[in-house]
Amino acid sequence: ETARIKTMRPSSLVTSPPDSRPAVVMAQAAQMNVLDINTPLRVEHDKKRRQFNIRLNGSHDRAVLLYEYVGKKTVDLQHTEVPEAYRGREIAKHLAKAAMDFVVEEDLKAHLTCWYIQKYVKENPHPHYLEHILH
Repeated sequence: ETARIKTMRPSSLVTSPPDSRPAVVMAQAAQMNVLDINTPLRVEHDKKRRQFNIRLNGSHDRAVLLYEYVGKKTVDLQHTEVPEAYRGREIAKHLAKAAMDFVVEEDLKAHLTCWYIQKYVKENPHPHYLEHILH
């Protein structure tokens, strides 16, 4: 007999009918590293390290966007990385938005080396973003 698993919200799994191995089901749920739906994502900007990051579930896991200054008023948005267990949840989108907002607020020009940032700007072609991008 197989247990059916229903997702109540990302942080909790419920089995129905009762599984004869509840410890196994709970261990699997704990290993999933799912974000709690009630936990808002907070992007932090570490200017000293030239990165934007999001702490995931208050743990050591972080999603990060790295950039470098390549001129006095020019940045290269180089790389975005989200730990594999957290991918596919639009976490990188929050990093991309924060980075592009920073470029606009600081009146910088930006090279978009990172493919994800290129994708983000293509999907969100706001004029205030586009005028800051170097091609």
